Amino acid sequence: MALKGLKVIELAGLAPAPVCGMILSDFGAKVIRVDKVGSGLNYDVTARGKRSIALNLKKPEGVEILRTLCGSADVLIEPFRPGVMERLGLGPDNLIKENPKLIYARLTGFGQTGPYKDMAGHDINYLGLSGVLASLGRKHENPIAPVNLLADFAGGSFTCAMGIMAALLERSSSGQGQVIDSCMVEGAAYVGSWLFASRDMFVWGQPRGYNLLDSGAHFYETYKTKDGKYMCVGSLEPQFYKILLEKLNITDDDLPQFDDFDEMKVKLAQIFSEKNQDEWCKIFDGTDACVTPVLDQEEALDHPQNKARGSFLPNGMPRPAPLLSRTPAVASSSPNNLEFGSHTREILAEAGFTEQDIGDLLDRRIIEQANIKSKL
Repeated sequence: MALKGLKVIELAGLAPAPVCGMILSDFGAKVIRVDKVGSGLNYDVTARGKRSIALNLKKPEGVEILRTLCGSADVLIEPFRPGVMERLGLGPDNLIKENPKLIYARLTGFGQTGPYKDMAGHDINYLGLSGVLASLGRKHENPIAPVNLLADFAGGSFTCAMGIMAALLERSSSGQGQVIDSCMVEGAAYVGSWLFASRDMFVWGQPRGYNLLDSGAHFYETYKTKDGKYMCVGSLEPQFYKILLEKLNITDDDLPQFDDFDEMKVKLAQIFSEKNQDEWCKIFDGTDACVTPVLDQEEALDHPQNKARGSFLPNGMPRPAPLLSRTPAVASSSPNNLEFGSHTREILAEAGFTEQDIGDLLDRRIIEQANIKSKL
């Protein structure tokens, strides 16, 4: 795998950092997740392929263990607010001085600088500040965030992983690590680069919900079928639009005036409601009408296109993407959930700690091993 041999330390956090760690793990890195002793709810459902050590970072001994692990690591993923790691003595100035090759990735919502840097936030807040959320939604309705995909994951996890891989590539020539300031606001805006660059194109220019790609047009819309499912219509180009009309068995003359998209939507909605989703798929599959079904997660697993490519793993999770020809990612078959401290003993032994050292640390609750609260 492409990242085989790399050692990653992931400090436990909410979804963006764990998914970033999962990406690196899928592509071959050995990822150690650092959990807190006595941690509460386990929110990480993307822990496949990782190992967990539970440390008490409120104790100097716990901090020193983390420092030791970072001393031999290639990458550190850190999701805390600015200043937290510095107060522990584990800021990038200290750790990169001790390990000059360390890639220190700081993944936060508002970044390491600016007046919002110390504020709490979630995907919807970062997306709102990015300039992207204002474009998402239908006319006469509030902007709507696409769950937490754009800022947390596209702008957070995947953008941070891209930055880590770029830094690793640069390190191969310079021999030096560096700090990555991965800000989800900026990541979401970067994902939306085309939106910013295309503001003067014909596809925009109207308020939200009135444009070609934001549900304003009848030929770029979803329609409900007879069985309560949906079809996606993306017949933007004239040649594709022509096929759409042919397959619907109508002509331009059957539709209201071309500048009245709402009336056209009513007409197409009525037509799509007359057949089940499977019937429409038989009509449109294999054509260039740009019409496909809207599938839920279970249905996506069984779709012929996805099955032919092996796009989903046996456990129902998406296969890692993109697909590399020589060194493809191989997702671990281990569970997506990982109990806190499942590999504490194993990781410390690899780091040179003796059984006596580990037992003493367990007794003093500097560390925690899953299902083991103290030395017996």
